[in-house]
Amino acid sequence: MLQPKVEYDYIIIGAGSAGCILAERLSASGEFSVLLLEAGGTDNHPWFKLPMGYGKLYYNPSYNWMYYTMPQAALENRKLYVPRGKVRGGSGAINAMIYVRGAARDFDDWAAATGDTGWSYDSVLPYFKKLETHWNPDANWHGHAGKIHINSLRSGMHPVCNHFLAACHELAYSENTDFNGGQLEGFGVYDVNIEDGIRDSSSRAYLQPALKRRNLTLLTHTLVQGIRFDAYKKATAVQVLQGEAQRHYSARQEILLCAGAIDSPKLLELSGIGNAAHLQNLGIPVVKHLPQVGERLQDHLCASYYYKTKVPTLNESFNSLVGQARMGLQYLLTRSGPLALSVNQTGGFFKSDPTLSAPNIQLYFNPLSYTIPKDGKVAIKTDPYPGVLLAFAACRPTSRGSVHATSNAPQDRPAIDPNYLSTEQDQQEAIAGSQLMRKITQTTALKAVITEETIPGLHVQTEAEMLEFFRANAGSIYHLCGSCAMGKSETDSVVDSHLRVHGVQGLRIVDASVFPNVTSGNTNAPVMMLAERAADLILQAH
Repeated sequence: MLQPKVEYDYIIIGAGSAGCILAERLSASGEFSVLLLEAGGTDNHPWFKLPMGYGKLYYNPSYNWMYYTMPQAALENRKLYVPRGKVRGGSGAINAMIYVRGAARDFDDWAAATGDTGWSYDSVLPYFKKLETHWNPDANWHGHAGKIHINSLRSGMHPVCNHFLAACHELAYSENTDFNGGQLEGFGVYDVNIEDGIRDSSSRAYLQPALKRRNLTLLTHTLVQGIRFDAYKKATAVQVLQGEAQRHYSARQEILLCAGAIDSPKLLELSGIGNAAHLQNLGIPVVKHLPQVGERLQDHLCASYYYKTKVPTLNESFNSLVGQARMGLQYLLTRSGPLALSVNQTGGFFKSDPTLSAPNIQLYFNPLSYTIPKDGKVAIKTDPYPGVLLAFAACRPTSRGSVHATSNAPQDRPAIDPNYLSTEQDQQEAIAGSQLMRKITQTTALKAVITEETIPGLHVQTEAEMLEFFRANAGSIYHLCGSCAMGKSETDSVVDSHLRVHGVQGLRIVDASVFPNVTSGNTNAPVMMLAERAADLILQAH
């Protein structure tokens, strides 16, 4: 194998959802040489292609960083699990593939936070459309020539999901046939980035075809230890560890940090950019005092209610060798069936109070019920009887936390403290979400199939009891963001509206860490949009 050259026009750190898109876009003209660095390996294993295979990757240390938070004071001092992709494709290679852009106001808030109308919804909509080949023919809202294929789960969803949809009809909620269309509010069936029964991640859709180009180099199993700067505070090189060997690679144009909401702030701090007092405590020489690095960490916090049913669900198929064989054969022969779908099939976006200007609660109705073990050595297990679960999260939580390096050693894990449920609004929305789920499950449509609420059980009734249950059982939905937020100045942010790190040159951040606020829903689609727009910003600058 030839040793890769040591100088490139662009160096991208992290082959995740954003990094894969940047690598394709920056190498497309053939004008620039691009080096893409990934700490993990390749996503060639069949589990990455099989949509339902992400259950096998949930606790797999070969492909998953398997982080945990610090003890959370408002959640009974529990440490919450934070899976992060350690593989080509990043977390987009191991997620549940739900494709939701978010609400228009989410991006209008980005524009307000940055003072740049380029991040308003009207401005970013063309980038969403650019990356998509969408099932809905409405060209006002959707693209049809993009690299990521977006399909609805409606044709393959489990029949029990129809009872959830009927329950929402019964309560006179509005049906939304397209969560990525003109509005977010309402109930319906989720979109997914799945094509012909295969996960359509940015690794598959963007990077893998681009790897045929001579001007694009991908190095896997390469841990970036730090970014190096010249005397003028220009990012010029990266130091990496490949096996036992340390190497340096230089960038003529820019270094693009795409390591995600956990590792991007950590790597900035290891490189001397962050709160000077914290860096000095770690023995790291200060390149730039930037106090917002690692601050403003945000996430969606979720709780699930579990139900036993009198009608079949997916539990029986997953618990039976015959059922597993039948699903496997169906997938092999037709690329269809339960294994070709996501487990989160129906749900929606609801107002807990009709006077609110926008939906504040997202629901997921799953046609199976399963226990996620606290021990990573134990597999996820479906319940031994037919069952469903209904989960909820607040769309725009207001709690803010932090993530910071704990030492000057790149191999050491950062301290992740989302500071969950630390505001009164988040606590009230935890109660409101619980009440909303109870309201839906008490409809005639769902009572016709539900025989028992197994968790938490009907002994939980009061607001105080609901909040207590939430504190004891809530977990992350893995939408961490905001830890290197965009903003107007270095006092309130880490990067400017063009994603350039304040106070240094030649360094941008392109991943969920730059979100000024978490979006209302799943975050992979906004990350991919962000990367498409970032590519234009970078190419226009050079």
